[in-house]
Amino acid sequence: MMEYERLKELVAAIEEDLLKAEGGNKAAGTRVRKQMQDIKAAAQDLRKKILEVRSTG
Repeated sequence: MMEYERLKELVAAIEEDLLKAEGGNKAAGTRVRKQMQDIKAAAQDLRKKILEVRSTG
């Protein structure tokens, strides 16, 4: 599933900024929040795809 691969890529990409944000970098915190919105959207896309697969049997 391409949706799952996209979700994994987004989660992996956030790590560096997350560590910076934990260290107090405010700009990194802003980037993390933006990336989390992208992760949320990708997770929703994956959820929809799984429901489609389940519905078609």
